[in-house]
Amino acid sequence: MNLSIAKDHLLAGLQAVQNVVSTRTTLPVLSNVLLRTEGDLLTLTATDLDVTIACAVPARVSTQGATTLPVKRLFTIARELGAAEIELKTDDKNVTSIRSGASLFRVRGLGAEEFPNLPTFQDQRKIEMPQEKLRTILRRTSFATSTDESRYVLNGLFFSLRDQKLTVVATDGRRLALAEEEVDAGDSAAGDFIVPSKAVNELGRLLQEKGTIRVISGENQALFWLTDEKGGDIRIITKLIEGNYPNYRQVIPGEAKERVPLPREEFMHALRRTEIMTSEKQNSVKLTFTTNNLSIVANSPDIGDAEESMAINYKGADISVAFNPGYLIDPLNAIANDEVFIELINELSPGVLKINGPYLYVVMPMRLT
Repeated sequence: MNLSIAKDHLLAGLQAVQNVVSTRTTLPVLSNVLLRTEGDLLTLTATDLDVTIACAVPARVSTQGATTLPVKRLFTIARELGAAEIELKTDDKNVTSIRSGASLFRVRGLGAEEFPNLPTFQDQRKIEMPQEKLRTILRRTSFATSTDESRYVLNGLFFSLRDQKLTVVATDGRRLALAEEEVDAGDSAAGDFIVPSKAVNELGRLLQEKGTIRVISGENQALFWLTDEKGGDIRIITKLIEGNYPNYRQVIPGEAKERVPLPREEFMHALRRTEIMTSEKQNSVKLTFTTNNLSIVANSPDIGDAEESMAINYKGADISVAFNPGYLIDPLNAIANDEVFIELINELSPGVLKINGPYLYVVMPMRLT
């Protein structure tokens, strides 16, 4: 393999793929990035066997070929090189010369044949949508996934394709976030699958404001294929979480007794200030809704207390309910709407946060003190 590549392009490709590489692996090749030329493209691929990321970048290829190199070391070398162009040349013993300006490195790699093969996808369930729309969905839901490994089925995002609509759900048992988006998909695309959190995090990092994404799901893995206006190409392949996702519709409360409009920014900052006076033992704040007023109180006997008062448009009955403030701050931080709505039934029923759009967030109440 012999090629010349712009430093910026090589760095962009390495930055796209290197996060999935594990520092603790029993297979040395999994610490490496696969470099493979395809015409005038250099494709960089990294995997931990659960999540695989491949990124194609432009290069001037003299001799086609493939090799693998330690990804962290290659990234460090490329980042520190002073010239704008980098030449890579690999010999038949998988030693790659990296030349740029007055610098020359020779790095020992492993043969491309030792690198795991990428899964192939037939014409399975497929949708296409703007990257920005999926990025918004992930931002509004992914924070609510569980980290409890004993409930492994909740350690990811639930994707459901039904009736030209993509529904994405996350829950940890104490809260639930749901976002929906209309998509152009045939009946053959219908189905459900659970994407693990690591793949979700990588996807959220790589999605852009422009460009499209194809989502292709198979029996036990999914492919997220990102393309942009400049011909950029990134593929994220992930194993799917096996198991049945709980019936999230049962968690969503029925008709609310009170629906209260709230200014998002003011409400979020009031919660952040009162959260300062909570503790691990006393990690709730009490929201009291009275005529045209919302009072937010935190009271921790071993720390002290805090109280915030907000003028709101409310004419309903007086009602008090307690929540973990962090569980309210998370969705408020993930949406950009100026106004949100909180729907309440009573102090013992879940609260529901909504916006003017296909999004809702359910949060369980805490015991009032």
